[in-house]
Amino acid sequence: MPAWVEHAIFWQIYPLGFVGAEVRPERPPPLVHRLGRVIGWLDYAIKLGASALLLGPIFASATHGYDTTDHFHIDPRLGDEADFDALIAAARDRGMRVVLDGVFNHVARRHPAFQEVLRQGPAAPGAGLFRLTSPPGRPASEGPEAATFEGHGDLVVLNHDAPEVEKLAAAVMIHWLDRGAAGFRLDAAYAVPPRFWARVLPRVRERHPEAYIFGEVIHGDYLGFVKESGVDAVTQYELWKAIWSALEDKNFFELAWALDRHNGFLDAFTPQTFVGNHDVTRLASRLADPRAIDHALAVLLACGGTPSIYAGDEQGFRGMKENRAGGDDAVRPAFPEGPEALSPAGWPIYRRHQELIGMRRRHPWLHRAKTRVAHLANETFAFVAYERDRSLMVALNLGGPAELPARGMRALLNGRDAELLPGPREPKIRLGEAGWAILSPAAAL
Repeated sequence: MPAWVEHAIFWQIYPLGFVGAEVRPERPPPLVHRLGRVIGWLDYAIKLGASALLLGPIFASATHGYDTTDHFHIDPRLGDEADFDALIAAARDRGMRVVLDGVFNHVARRHPAFQEVLRQGPAAPGAGLFRLTSPPGRPASEGPEAATFEGHGDLVVLNHDAPEVEKLAAAVMIHWLDRGAAGFRLDAAYAVPPRFWARVLPRVRERHPEAYIFGEVIHGDYLGFVKESGVDAVTQYELWKAIWSALEDKNFFELAWALDRHNGFLDAFTPQTFVGNHDVTRLASRLADPRAIDHALAVLLACGGTPSIYAGDEQGFRGMKENRAGGDDAVRPAFPEGPEALSPAGWPIYRRHQELIGMRRRHPWLHRAKTRVAHLANETFAFVAYERDRSLMVALNLGGPAELPARGMRALLNGRDAELLPGPREPKIRLGEAGWAILSPAAAL
């Protein structure tokens, strides 16, 4: 993994929604220079504590960005290559890196190469890019059939056994890395054979060894995927689910189990961790008790991983993901022109993010930290995050006032309704209702 990633805190943006572009245009959209609006939010991200920007899809597409029509050009709803260059320059001036979303599992049905296949059939120059079949009895006038992604007829799957697809993926990544990007998130990486990435990524890293490349993997064998594909990391959906589910169900046993699994992943790679992203219901909508947002953040920022904050979560944005057409819209809203237009109600949550991200940045070893359970019950939980001889303790309470053991802890770093009680034999942490704390074995200065 590139060294810079050890200190990275990502702020994730879904660009088309963020800038208020029309997600499902009825006709080819005109060129509108909207991407520059993101520049006006970079200082906000820096003040939050972020050091890198994780951008959703920005390449030309038919609708939501994940149905690419041209990997080598910026979506006209966002602007053009000059707008991209300006964003990269503005981020670089602030010491921020920009990681892009690369969709290499499928393309839009409207992609020019596939449109040629529909017109010319298997003889089309780009026919090798796709997995085509000609079912018996299908009229030749209807053209060949093509594999689609998870039943979405407008998303045509690429042929990952074809050398031309390998060449395309490598060329796209190198093109944008040459232009200033710092890495790629590989969308739907789980749907692509790991051997494909194993052939593509060495070509990319030969030219850009410092590029951070991680895959979207929702379930399955994380360790096996990383080993076989050669990606730096995968998305840690297991931990994401356990965090919000344990807090909502008041079942810390689920979280303890997931953290133990997480330890195993950390032996081989550092997962990309999160409590919200552009594909899931907002954390503030998941949790009935808004106080539990603090608990989720404490876990995210005190355990191993490369964390990202999804834009709006740091303001307590709400939004439900729904399984229907347009079901992502609520979690991908437009943002105002600048942070000054945000609701006053969200700023206390923003400041809590600042506080805990600040804690993380003062303890960069947490990037590799494993955890061990110090106390476990349904509604109370304490774990120690450690790396070699360094450690912190996280204590969480979802019920009424409680006292938890705090062996070896000497200082309270962060928390709410928390008091460290020194004792003759072993200190304890007293937590009020829904209280939480992060503790240090070092005495406070």
